Amino acid sequence: MLEIRNLHVRFYNRDREAVSGLSLTIGDGEILGLVGESGSGKTVTAMSIAGLLPRKQCDYSGDILLDGQDLLHADRSLLRKLHGREIGVVFQEPMSAMDPLMKVGEQVGEVLRIHTGLSRAERREKALRAMEAVELRDVEKVYDSYPHELSGGMLQRAMIAAAIVIEPSLLLLDEPTTALDVTIQAQILELLKKLNGELGISMLFISHNLNVVRKLCARVAVMQRGVLVETGITDEVFRRPQHPYTRHLIEAIPTREKRNET
Repeated sequence: MLEIRNLHVRFYNRDREAVSGLSLTIGDGEILGLVGESGSGKTVTAMSIAGLLPRKQCDYSGDILLDGQDLLHADRSLLRKLHGREIGVVFQEPMSAMDPLMKVGEQVGEVLRIHTGLSRAERREKALRAMEAVELRDVEKVYDSYPHELSGGMLQRAMIAAAIVIEPSLLLLDEPTTALDVTIQAQILELLKKLNGELGISMLFISHNLNVVRKLCARVAVMQRGVLVETGITDEVFRRPQHPYTRHLIEAIPTREKRNET
């Protein structure tokens, strides 16, 4: 489905590579977790897949293939066609990702305007159905609301609706639950599981939170300073981490006992 081969990315204003020789695969219908601390190269990897890499500001090499279609070296016109239609992206901060002057429903359906010949009424209907799929309540009201009128959890659901409305084959989720409280975070994780099961969308879930990854992802990849240091079935990596950095991340996870000691 998605195959990354020996990806290298180095920004001109940095001494070291942001991503150094990364090779990864995501199978059809798989949710892969990509974890690591800030600066580990997680977001740059997602940007490379999504075609959002600022090419004039960096050197890059390797291959990124989506169902055999090259993404890393594709021209911008092809990437615009693939982005949205085949690849959906959900960011950490929905408020900053959404246009504050545009109604939420219109933003959910924007990818349909770009990539389909549907009428305005048809786009509205599909956007409403996507908003129902992510379990937003009173979707007619939400459709006509502006971003500032919704809570953070509702906005994140709307962003997911915008990413899945055209039913892409791959969803990139960059820290999508970090800004949410624990209860809403759990709801979003359950929603992603449901969408994965019902629609079969493959997902790359990027997070620094290993607990979140363990709840959602069958397989996990660990990055440190641009290098993939470990990958495997999530439960096995948690039980028997092979790399010192992975062990460090797991040991840093807050537990009830650790909280009682403070």
